[in-house]
Amino acid sequence: MNNPTEHPLVRAHLDAVDRCTAPLPAERRHELLADLREHIELALAEYDRADDDAVRHVLALLGDPRRIADAALAEDGRPRPEPETARRTTLTLLLAVLPLPLLLVPAIGPGLALVTAVVAAVRVAKSAQWTRREKTQATLLLLSPLLLTPLAAVVAATSSHGLSPAGVLTACAVGFCPTPVAALRLSRSATRLRTAATLTT
Repeated sequence: MNNPTEHPLVRAHLDAVDRCTAPLPAERRHELLADLREHIELALAEYDRADDDAVRHVLALLGDPRRIADAALAEDGRPRPEPETARRTTLTLLLAVLPLPLLLVPAIGPGLALVTAVVAAVRVAKSAQWTRREKTQATLLLLSPLLLTPLAAVVAATSSHGLSPAGVLTACAVGFCPTPVAALRLSRSATRLRTAATLTT
């Protein structure tokens, strides 16, 4: 193998560090991974060949990915995201997805949808699972109906010379479209974090 950092064990180790350091700025994370690659290459250069035993020995000396990530996060003054229970995550994601179908409930649907989106945003904000950036993005998406729905209603009313019941429903549907996007992004992040925790235990 020409490039020892392409060894599957090395890739898995670096991927785990990458996932565990997700709260770091991208530039800082890339710098850390580049340093680790260089260290691994130099250490493996002392061996005749980069076989599995040599790679395992070098990685063991390098340290556990979670500990490497914890040190980098502590140096940057950032808390480490902790995976929640699957049940708690599922409930938060369900609340983030529910606003759109709740619009179909006669009369009280839009109100229920808005309350559900706000509850989901509060749960995301209180969670230790997602980074500050992920929380901010998710909150903006979950609360965007407060701005998008009235704008969509104005557009619908202008284009049809009045706001019909169908126009109201359409405006609500457009306004609440970002909420499933928030759920999808949060789900992917939670899956990555859980995978990283599994790899480093």
